[in-house]
Amino acid sequence: MLDFLAALLWWHWLLIVLALVAIRDIVQRRHTISHNFPIMGHLRYMLEHIGPELRQYIVANNREELPFNRRERSWIYSSSKKENNYQGFGSDQEFFSPNYHFIKPALFPYNLPAQHINREHNTFLPCAKVIGEANGRRRPYRPYSILNISAMSYGSLSAKAVESLNKGAKKCGAYHNTGEGGLSPYHSFGADVVFHFGTGYFGVRDQAGNFSLDKLEKMVENNSFVRAIEIKLSQGAKPGKGGVLPGSKISKEIAEIRGVERGKDVISPASHSAFSNIEELLDLIESIADCTGLPVGIKAAVGKTDQWEKLVNSIAERGTGPDFVTIDGGEGGTGAAPPSFADHVSLPFFNGFAKVYKLFKDKGLCDKVVFIASGKLGLPSNAVRALAMGADLINVAREAMMSIGCIQAQLCHTNRCPSGVATQNRWLQAGIDPHLKSERFCNYVKYFRKELLEITHASGYEHPCEYHMRDVETTTDDHNQIRTLKDTYGYEKADVIIGGMNDLYNCQFLGHSE
Repeated sequence: MLDFLAALLWWHWLLIVLALVAIRDIVQRRHTISHNFPIMGHLRYMLEHIGPELRQYIVANNREELPFNRRERSWIYSSSKKENNYQGFGSDQEFFSPNYHFIKPALFPYNLPAQHINREHNTFLPCAKVIGEANGRRRPYRPYSILNISAMSYGSLSAKAVESLNKGAKKCGAYHNTGEGGLSPYHSFGADVVFHFGTGYFGVRDQAGNFSLDKLEKMVENNSFVRAIEIKLSQGAKPGKGGVLPGSKISKEIAEIRGVERGKDVISPASHSAFSNIEELLDLIESIADCTGLPVGIKAAVGKTDQWEKLVNSIAERGTGPDFVTIDGGEGGTGAAPPSFADHVSLPFFNGFAKVYKLFKDKGLCDKVVFIASGKLGLPSNAVRALAMGADLINVAREAMMSIGCIQAQLCHTNRCPSGVATQNRWLQAGIDPHLKSERFCNYVKYFRKELLEITHASGYEHPCEYHMRDVETTTDDHNQIRTLKDTYGYEKADVIIGGMNDLYNCQFLGHSE
């Protein structure tokens, strides 16, 4: 009897709560569905809220999701954990869908000689070119790894995420691009670093927010692991758009790193104040290179090619210019961007890269510039296509994030990243173990290089720099025809000459610690 009365009382209170919710739904005017369908309307909002998770884990198949589908993510996750990253029963790809590419194997694969370097399970894969050598920089740099970390700031990524990536990069020999948030203590665990700055000049700005060459010089002097400087003209996710860092997000540490005032909004304008045209940009590059001795490059998304043509013409006339050019595809992006920018502004990587590379090739400048490719290239097959088109290095951002735990929740702009990778919330990032995650990033890079080398050998080459555009074919939307990259984009990449992997192994990798 007492149990019955207790149950009746419980239902009594439940009905009262539901009645209050129903009254509240009917009275409010903000949500039409809740007003028209009291109580039940909340189910719609709940399903809408968890819809991405339902699609990701239950509804979508292995190849449907974007930006990275389940098959791509699984390869990164399994590689980072040293698990089986193979697939069985053949491919589930639609071979004749437009823009699908095929890598041509040789009739006789490359035969490794007995004395060949078989180091770290054959994952030794450096850049074939030396950055800054052609322009006579005092401290030229040959990256030890063909795969490296793209620009991601401390602030957009958590402290533990940056620390994990830097420690992992040291273990596998990759360099770590700082992003435009400045050089933080979390970039200082031993990896080679490419210092990157944008229009906000964070870390190298004066009190008025202008670029300070003196601060950059002192920063390089005090941090010998900084191996190159990158000037960001634009990025794939939101080219030509500035940004605002709210004062509420500027902690004491971030204020010190970025050289800004704590608690005040900081505006990054759309354009640079240190230069306003191509000649001034090239002058700044030379000033930085002369002052620091380091190679200096530029990063940009691709749009209007007439401006790129003027840049290339000026480089040819002056006989000097950027030591490297990073092309960022419009499909890239790790943080927040307006949908119209992210979806429509700037060309995707392969289209944009082809336009820029052709301009440099027509002027005979490809041997003076190292081309860095960025934009969903963190899978070996995608990298082969970029390398065959003329890229020398591959930068990855989101793939690196996934290797340390990112689950593609797409909440980077909310500060609620559930994996702790793209948030400043201390509780959420507390679950990241930098020792474990650094190992996982290292594993991902090594598996990437291993598989890239295996594909290269299958094509009859020793190093990926030997690929040509005729080695890759792609389907078009013209009755599902297949054409070579050379026929598709209208050029052939310039030759890159190396003596062999043994010669590369014997090179000095300045700044890299074994």
